[in-house]
Amino acid sequence: MIVEIIPCLQDNYSYLIIDENNNACVIDPSEAKPVIDLVERKKINLKYILNTHHHYDHIGGNEELKKKYNSIVVGYKDDAERIPGINVLVENNQVWKNDNFEAKIIHIPGHTTGHISFHFFNEKLIFTGDTLFSLGCGKIFEGTYQEMFESLNKIKSLPADTKIYCGHEYTLQNSKFCIKHDPENTNLQNKILEIAKKLEKAQPTIPSTLKDEIECNIFLRAKNVESFSKLRDLKDNF
Repeated sequence: MIVEIIPCLQDNYSYLIIDENNNACVIDPSEAKPVIDLVERKKINLKYILNTHHHYDHIGGNEELKKKYNSIVVGYKDDAERIPGINVLVENNQVWKNDNFEAKIIHIPGHTTGHISFHFFNEKLIFTGDTLFSLGCGKIFEGTYQEMFESLNKIKSLPADTKIYCGHEYTLQNSKFCIKHDPENTNLQNKILEIAKKLEKAQPTIPSTLKDEIECNIFLRAKNVESFSKLRDLKDNF
């Protein structure tokens, strides 16, 4: 499998997962045009649209892509009314499998009540939407601190070499918050240097690895929901 990173809108990422037969899934198409441009250039068969949650900057391209390529839209069962064009309703812990694509659905509420991730366990990839960012986590809009803390711990329990593909390029700003509250963390200091090098070359800071996030991401390092909640409140005003 090949993962192509597609910058969308101001700071969103959509992702194209392409198999050896040139069939593909797109994760969270914020807008259609950048996806269409890549699909047409590489002559890819866009078979599936996978949505982590219902926010517009993750589903904005659904209907145009579905209409153009007759793609199948996959999303969480409880968000059927909020995800445009949805065809396949998935639930927590289900393994979604079609063609050469196989992913476990992990329900990770907090940012929204219906947020899910797609864990392509054979390839050790996870698409975390707006729940886990590199060096950060999503704002809590519809869920609770407890839910978000538990959702992050679900991701944290995966193999350490799992690659993390998140919904936004927030890593640099997130790093400033992490280093302020964890200034002696040498792993974090080294990661910040890596981030700077990538951004100097206009490269994405994504993917990260779960190992890096456990070592460097202050939200994953929180020991309990109380300390996590304090950090989340501080980040909201950072």
